[in-house]
Amino acid sequence: MTNTTIVAAGTETGQRRYRFGLPAWLVLICIVAFTALLAAGAIIWKNAPPVPEVMRSLQQEVVMTKGEIQAGQEIYLARGGQHIGSIWGHGSYLAPDWSADVLHRWGLATAGMIYSGNPDFSQDDLEALPAPERASLEARVTEQFKTNRYQPETHELILTNAQTQGLKQVFQDYHQLLIEGSPVQSIPRNWFKNDTQIRDVTAFFAWTAWAAVANRPNAPFSYTANWPHDDLVGNEPPGQFIIWSIVSIIILIAGIGVFLFVYLSQEQADDVQAVPARPAVAIPTPSQKVTSLFFGVAMALFLVQIIMGMFTAHYAVEAEGFYGIPLSDFLPYAASRTWHLQLAIFWIATCWLAAGLYFAPRFGQFEPKNQALGNVILLVALTVVVIGSMIGTWEAITGVLDVKQSFLWGHQGYEYIELGRVWQILLIGGMTFWLWLMYRAFKPALKKETNPTGLSHFFLYSAITIPLFYSVGLMYSNHTPLSIAEYWRWWVIHLWVEGFFEVFATVVIAYLCSELGFLKKSSALRATYLTTILYLGSGVMGTLHHLYFSGTPSFIAATGAVFSALEVVPLTLIGFEVLQTLKLSKEAEGFYRWPLRFFIATCFWNLIGAGVFGFLINPPIVLYYSQGLNTTPIHAHSALFGVYGCLALALMLFALREFVPEQAWNEKLLRFSFWAINGGLVVMMIFGLIPNGFYQLSESINHGTWFARSAEVITSPWMRWTVWLRIPGDIIFAVGAATIFLFTARAIFAVFRFPIPTTKAEELKPVER
Repeated sequence: MTNTTIVAAGTETGQRRYRFGLPAWLVLICIVAFTALLAAGAIIWKNAPPVPEVMRSLQQEVVMTKGEIQAGQEIYLARGGQHIGSIWGHGSYLAPDWSADVLHRWGLATAGMIYSGNPDFSQDDLEALPAPERASLEARVTEQFKTNRYQPETHELILTNAQTQGLKQVFQDYHQLLIEGSPVQSIPRNWFKNDTQIRDVTAFFAWTAWAAVANRPNAPFSYTANWPHDDLVGNEPPGQFIIWSIVSIIILIAGIGVFLFVYLSQEQADDVQAVPARPAVAIPTPSQKVTSLFFGVAMALFLVQIIMGMFTAHYAVEAEGFYGIPLSDFLPYAASRTWHLQLAIFWIATCWLAAGLYFAPRFGQFEPKNQALGNVILLVALTVVVIGSMIGTWEAITGVLDVKQSFLWGHQGYEYIELGRVWQILLIGGMTFWLWLMYRAFKPALKKETNPTGLSHFFLYSAITIPLFYSVGLMYSNHTPLSIAEYWRWWVIHLWVEGFFEVFATVVIAYLCSELGFLKKSSALRATYLTTILYLGSGVMGTLHHLYFSGTPSFIAATGAVFSALEVVPLTLIGFEVLQTLKLSKEAEGFYRWPLRFFIATCFWNLIGAGVFGFLINPPIVLYYSQGLNTTPIHAHSALFGVYGCLALALMLFALREFVPEQAWNEKLLRFSFWAINGGLVVMMIFGLIPNGFYQLSESINHGTWFARSAEVITSPWMRWTVWLRIPGDIIFAVGAATIFLFTARAIFAVFRFPIPTTKAEELKPVER
């Protein structure tokens, strides 16, 4: 949500009222929201699924132990974790969801023991039974699995005889599967080093399956709210999911209605001011010229990320190769997918960080001594972290690193926070150094602004949240209980990426609009506070919508449903923002045309990707059937690139526009890139992601999550054709990305062809270009 340009100031009295009232409201809302989110975390921790000290049969035979379960979790995460299959629906979409797959296999084997005393019992055998006999058998299997036989006094879990023999069959099946692998589902051969590791990992999968089916104490559903859907073991959506889904839709409609009434009933003034054809800008300083190198690195990472995305998508139709090349021998699916997601975060964050380094001396009109050197040191440090973390994740996935080394230097196993803990800490250190570099250049603007709630101070506060909220990723380790680890992981993904980085970008663009004369500063400040209040007021608690099925109490679904619906309300601003931004674009058509158009694209994708497709998977009853399926990438691609990627490109172009020589500013390249990137994304979604995801969703509703993620569905003609149909969109998108890389490279070359002006540590005066 980058709503920086709308919400006019109204009367002068209104301006004064909002200037003093909105900061207090923002602080109050943040205190209340984060207090509630932390309280929810404490309740999640208290009510997380128990890990039994031992699982025993009725005859006291030890089936598996807590030590094996915990060791299995650490091993699974160390070898790629969520990038090879998924747990409780979180992870990749090609290999099985291990929780769903183990649960169904376990259920079938248990059914075989009940029916004939033989655990070798298949889905075909089940479906061959007469309907009454099948219904009776499924009822008996459901009773076996839904009854929670965990004994909190002794921390032991007692399994029935049928469950015990069924689980033994699962261990046998998985021993063979994890040794031989599955080319169809990109499960690598010899994924784990020895039989002990295979047994431990299977024990971890089995524990997640038990938690997904055994009823919570005093509740009619499991620790994961009966996810995954599986009729055989009695996993059906809780009735309250339908209720809270209806409530979320009502709240969404009501929230949008209230917002529109309040917004449209305000007296609004036209705050857009005349903009000169060539706005006055500061002389590019040495440090600002260095930021162009950041943008060049970011665009290079962008290209590599696209290539990794193509490889990753192609694995769905040619699981061990790339048009005959045995790609999986040196770049396994888990590695290409890890790099694809890592690089998305890296290149987008690099653009945002570089924008901060460019705009800090511009807004502060001050170039500190050795600022350029500091920028160079930061760029080198970030490059080392990016390359080091990518090498580390590959070494972890391919087994070069052991479990302990993998956590420190290789792969943490969780999506979007894959890099090893050492690289993670170094990245936090780099962002802290970035904050210091920004502060020293921006300090004069802070001194000039006497009001601590003004736009300049807001710029500083938003910058502080960048390293602060990324640091939350240190709150868990590779042996932290899964529910708690997921809770903190989504703090980083939802609150850092989708929350405070976006707030930072909002403030930057608001500040820039006021500096360029697009808006009065009072209007920019008011718009920034209002949109930040709207977003954080819903978005902080909206974090919980990621945790419906992560072993959390039932109130998480209710709370997450309500607040995730409210998250769409501030996105309604986007429609108004597009109109206002189009007006601004006309005012600056000759100079800031393409930066503003990428900003307009951000607005569009925010409404579509984050709003429409985000809400598509937010209602609990919908997500119950779509969790872990290819419906999620519809939202992920349209929001991650459409919103954050386009915003990163807009910030980059705003900066480059002001100091790239006119002869190097090639508008034809930008025009082609803009339409190719956005058009390619549209084609990719319409012909590939949307039909792919909805087909899988229908299979999940009709047959169960285990079937929707099975090799039978993944390799079906429909799924394969929709992957092939992505190719035109992928190619168009890639050509657009290559074009903007070419544009950026030419711009950087032109910048450094001219001598960098010597600038002392003194106030810079804006000079007409």
